[in-house]
Amino acid sequence: MADEEAPKTDEKNADAISTGFVDAAAGVATEEEGAIKLQQSVEIRDVGPCKKHVKVTVDRAQIDKRFDERFSELTLSDQPQIRGFRPGKAPRKMIERQYYDSVAEEIKSQVLMASLEQLAEEQTIAPLSPPEFDPNLLNIPKEGAFIYEFDIEVRPEFELPDYKGMKLRRPIHTYTPEEVEVEKKRLLEPYGQLVPKEPPVADLFDTVTADVTISFRDKEINKLSEVRVKVEPQLALSDGIAEDFGAKMKGAQPGDVRTVDITLSQETAAEQLRGQKVQATFTVKDVKTTRPPELTQQFLEEAFMVGTPESFTELVQAVLARRLEYTQRQAARQQVLEQIAAASTWELPQDMLRKQARKTLHRRLLEMKNAGMSDEQIKGRRRLLEQDVLKSTADALKEHFVLQKVAEVEKIEIEQEDVDAEIDRIAEQSGESFRKVKARLEKEDLMEAVAADLLERKALDLIIANATYEDYELKPSEQAGEVATVAEQAVPESEGAAPPPAPESGS
Repeated sequence: MADEEAPKTDEKNADAISTGFVDAAAGVATEEEGAIKLQQSVEIRDVGPCKKHVKVTVDRAQIDKRFDERFSELTLSDQPQIRGFRPGKAPRKMIERQYYDSVAEEIKSQVLMASLEQLAEEQTIAPLSPPEFDPNLLNIPKEGAFIYEFDIEVRPEFELPDYKGMKLRRPIHTYTPEEVEVEKKRLLEPYGQLVPKEPPVADLFDTVTADVTISFRDKEINKLSEVRVKVEPQLALSDGIAEDFGAKMKGAQPGDVRTVDITLSQETAAEQLRGQKVQATFTVKDVKTTRPPELTQQFLEEAFMVGTPESFTELVQAVLARRLEYTQRQAARQQVLEQIAAASTWELPQDMLRKQARKTLHRRLLEMKNAGMSDEQIKGRRRLLEQDVLKSTADALKEHFVLQKVAEVEKIEIEQEDVDAEIDRIAEQSGESFRKVKARLEKEDLMEAVAADLLERKALDLIIANATYEDYELKPSEQAGEVATVAEQAVPESEGAAPPPAPESGS
């Protein structure tokens, strides 16, 4: 009867099914341990880049055996309540008829979990995400085999070329006293005071206030008033990048008009403008500069944990050395990936890239933090990464798969003490406690990113250690320029905004 209380299903199994391919296999109930393996056949076929379709057919014999065992337990127990019969005295046929649906759901959960575990053990699939199916929509048939199928994202399959003995070009550089002073100014800037500049001629590090008009093919599409922006080599808006901003703004005075090109993001809301160049005309109204703080012992100790101007200079030199090391590693990474990926033709699906974009971005930000970059510097570079998030994610994912495979081949592993040491290093750089940094990483779900970054760093270290190098001088133009950021968008999102003009005839 519908109002009778059915025997409880195994909630542990039901929950575990939804956690994914590998997790589900690990979540099989204790009662399944040591059980006879299911007789099942598996068909696997490619259905797209990094995606396979899996069809599993479970033989009926062991399903019937499980039904028989479960109904035997119910017949001998006091749990079933059958109207007109004392507990434990109801005929089995009546128990089967009344409780078939709930028992079938329980058996489905058990069989599906055991099947997924077997699938994980016996097949060479390397899943990247949970299977694309809802176990709640599956049912055990009353007769015949139990069949379920799903699509699943898997790691790309490719052969690693010889990654030992690579020939790489390595940038080297000895920082001049002038460059050290520039970095000092950058580090001191957050503690300084913004004051009118005399004479009011814009240069790097200065701050200008301007009215900005955005145009596309000579038609105005947006207008921004009183925009305050720092003069850096590049400018990042929320939806675009002006790569030569600093060069165009240097020397500007109040009343001057300067025009820069802004390359819009591929994620811009206006589809017609994605990847297009728009023109931003800056009418300069004001130029300010930052007056640096006095380098007293108290200030240096509180801000940088050093006691004298000389030790502050040494700190700045160490920051620059770490920055150069970061640049060298990034150059090596790019060359290693280019050489390895050149032999690989595998593609990555767009839906995978979108899902992985956030994780990839956070890992890149962690690398920058480890390189000693300030929050302001990281913020600017983050905007650059976000401009073409799918391309940057595709490049990072290919690198991830390559380095993960190198780590697998070389049997490189990450232990908990490695993760703790990394957290300790992050804490030391940020001036926070180990516990606070760890809690933040856990809250933001970044512990996996830390471990993955460490594993790939070890794999890259192995490749770099076995490479041969040709050193070359890092030119100023090749160094990563700083990026100023503003919250404004080049293309407005409001419904009342002017739509982008239609393409010209023949264009």
